Amino acid sequence: MATVELRFSAQPEHVRTARLVAAAVARRAGVDEAVLDEVRLAVGEACSRAVGLHRSHGITEPVSVVLTEEEKAFSIEVGDGVPDPGSEPAAPGARGGASGGPDEPESDGSDGGEDEMGLAVISGLVDEVEVRSGANGGTIRMSWPTALAGVRP
Repeated sequence: MATVELRFSAQPEHVRTARLVAAAVARRAGVDEAVLDEVRLAVGEACSRAVGLHRSHGITEPVSVVLTEEEKAFSIEVGDGVPDPGSEPAAPGARGGASGGPDEPESDGSDGGEDEMGLAVISGLVDEVEVRSGANGGTIRMSWPTALAGVRP
């Protein structure tokens, strides 16, 4: 199982680099050429979402992207450092400008529509999507079959 890991500061200009790397690794892993545009778009959406979350919550740690080539599938995990509103933050003040009080969900509401739209776009592009969130941040895991998956018994 080959793995490539990227970590980049939460700057929109780095999303393009993540898209290019994801497409190159997906191609090498055996993802069908016809699906590579979907890989690029999905990674772009997931990374843009993570960058937006980091910037809106004042998170300074990098966005992470893990690309994994498995026997019959290729997967990408895009992680952000924004704790789930229902869990304890990883460190005091980790949410940046959030109040931490009863108004906390509303403080996230300004980007909630964009967040939901990004997840909807990703779900439309990728058959297998898993979204997780917890005290240490959130992860979007996407996977695609490789060309060899249909050939192997």
